[in-house]
Amino acid sequence: MSENLSNRKILIIDDDPNLCEAVGLILAETGATVYTASGGQSGLRKLYTVRPDLVIIDVMMPDMNGWDVCKHVRLLTDTPVMMLTTLQDEESVVQGFSSGADDFISKPFSGRVLVSRVAALLRRSKKQVPERKDSTGYKDDYLSINLEDRRLMVDGEPIKLTSTEFRLLSYLVQNAGRVVTYSQILENVWGQNYQDSTDYVHVYLSRLRQKLEKNHRQPRYLLTEHGIGYRFSKQ
Repeated sequence: MSENLSNRKILIIDDDPNLCEAVGLILAETGATVYTASGGQSGLRKLYTVRPDLVIIDVMMPDMNGWDVCKHVRLLTDTPVMMLTTLQDEESVVQGFSSGADDFISKPFSGRVLVSRVAALLRRSKKQVPERKDSTGYKDDYLSINLEDRRLMVDGEPIKLTSTEFRLLSYLVQNAGRVVTYSQILENVWGQNYQDSTDYVHVYLSRLRQKLEKNHRQPRYLLTEHGIGYRFSKQ
């Protein structure tokens, strides 16, 4: 494997011991330290003790499904989460992102694809704010966004964002008043390998609207430019 994931801790939560072993061997070849848990409850306990850099969760598990495990992970940490699934319909993708997942990989998958997606997700988790530095945030009587301190206040209340939500909001705010295309958003927030993943942008924009707009059906800040992309509007 060409990627070097030395000093990275990865937790795999899956009730299938064969899959855990296979994924563990693939990731161990990159230098990562791999931990496994046989189900949701044991995975959450290990999350607390191991404090991994990334969590890989299988969707279909008997004691607690992957969606619920992901929701619990999000209550504890903003550690990036990748879901393993055989489900590929749009509803399942939306459910996964609504649970707080950062990425999906469909089974079966190759070792090279797995390592590439894991490495990309880890890189994104370190790159908290896009490179542009001409804006440090936004503030009005209702909404306050501090990019340097990673703080979002909505109507005086602090709002927690996942790392991916924050990167997306940062990119839009730093380009406030300008339309950014789906392709630009994917490249700057997710990476070059995600140019065909426009659904990611739509789902995450919807989540951001629900967290910061007074009425997410009639947004004031996160505006759609139909067929093109999105724009952050300064009030």
